[in-house]
Amino acid sequence: MRYRKLGNTGLDVSVLSFGASSLGSVFREADESESIRTVHAAIDAGINYIDVSPYYGLTRAETVLGKAIRDIPRDKFLLSTKAGRYGVDAFDFSARRIQSSLEESLTRLHTDYVDLFFLHDIEFVPADIVLEEAVPAAMRLKEQGKIRFWGISGLPLQLFEKMLPQIDADVILSYCHYSLNDTALLDLLPMLEARGIGLVNASPLSMGLLSLRGTPDWHPASPELKAACRKAAEFCAARGTDIAKLAIQFSTGNERIPTTLVSTANPDNIARNARWTLEPIDEELLREVLELLAPVHNVTWVSGRPEYNENIRV
Repeated sequence: MRYRKLGNTGLDVSVLSFGASSLGSVFREADESESIRTVHAAIDAGINYIDVSPYYGLTRAETVLGKAIRDIPRDKFLLSTKAGRYGVDAFDFSARRIQSSLEESLTRLHTDYVDLFFLHDIEFVPADIVLEEAVPAAMRLKEQGKIRFWGISGLPLQLFEKMLPQIDADVILSYCHYSLNDTALLDLLPMLEARGIGLVNASPLSMGLLSLRGTPDWHPASPELKAACRKAAEFCAARGTDIAKLAIQFSTGNERIPTTLVSTANPDNIARNARWTLEPIDEELLREVLELLAPVHNVTWVSGRPEYNENIRV
């Protein structure tokens, strides 16, 4: 496994990291014992960063992850969780709830601190709530030593463009914007690098778009985007290759992207994903797949408030 620096945090993160959302049966029903084995397989493969949230499976992912890491030395991994989002339409970014949410997460995770702490999907609430309540709460938690670094997460890139100049965030978590079908995240890198903000890139498979399995019912992509990604997956399969391999190699191959989160509840999958990061990418296949996806390049979907979704390709 290869490692990169996470902004100015001083942390060395594995280029492939483990997203624990699958442990909460977000994508398919997950077996608890298999989920625990998956976490152990990830760490055995050299993955040293694990991300979770109370939103995933309505606290189930945190609960299962807590069981998985309970007997692993805490210095063997970096851990992040989130606060503020608790359901599809359930948000609470009040200072009191941010504080209590972290305390509940720490209990479920059987730890007394997390390395990274994200305000989760802040594009759904007015900015003043985040700026006046959630951000000061996160800063206090950092002062108390319950979190080492904090930041924000969300889908629209315009969210980061508007919010980062107003706050002193250590890190951000962006998803579905650095993958085979969408590389819009590259436009944000100069700001992040200038400010020393660490970047966690999530979902190299675009939440299941780049797969033969098909997307979950809740996936917000348009039928056209789903069809184009499916076509690319079928093209790879016809060449004897899983598009997941190409996608993971593509996302982890960029030296300017410190780490990319991938989620699975299958121990064989995570071990295979880790091995792929060490294998050379098929440059010809990559070129052909990018050509196939060119008509939908950087096509995304609306998430949250209108002010964060101006002039996007949908």
